[in-house]
Amino acid sequence: MRRFIALFLLTTFAWFALPNAKVGFGPSPAMAVQPDEMLADPALEARARQISEGLRCLVCQNQSIDDSNADLAKDLRVLVRQRLMAGDSDEDVRDYLVSRYGEFVLLKPRLEWKTVALWGMPVVVLIIGGLFLASGARRRRPAAPTALTADEEAAIADLLAQRKES
Repeated sequence: MRRFIALFLLTTFAWFALPNAKVGFGPSPAMAVQPDEMLADPALEARARQISEGLRCLVCQNQSIDDSNADLAKDLRVLVRQRLMAGDSDEDVRDYLVSRYGEFVLLKPRLEWKTVALWGMPVVVLIIGGLFLASGARRRRPAAPTALTADEEAAIADLLAQRKES
């Protein structure tokens, strides 16, 4: 059982850690953004990259537009840079894209009343799982030993006496 729990915890950790690792899985962020898309101002380019990493490619759906080579991702990267050059703030750019494509365009949805269940369900599942494991562990504990009756004590004494004799 301990091996199963250790394997489960290791698998769970890997499941949540790997999506954040940008090494060895798909194209690196620098490969998707073409040189002709990049801005001359390094500060604006850094802002554009930061925004692009948080926006979902609507074609790939599991990559950011910064990582994706899809045509729509390229169009969205260019749009982000155009909005930044026009003077929009980072939040204005995100709000503009959400107004056009919906909350789905954000890789990490905002914490709002309509997304509370999305953010809260992992916590609820962990609590329920912990309670389930705790209740199972309690049920498996051996019962407290009961006192022997006089007949049982006499039988044990007889058995011990017979053993000493032989």
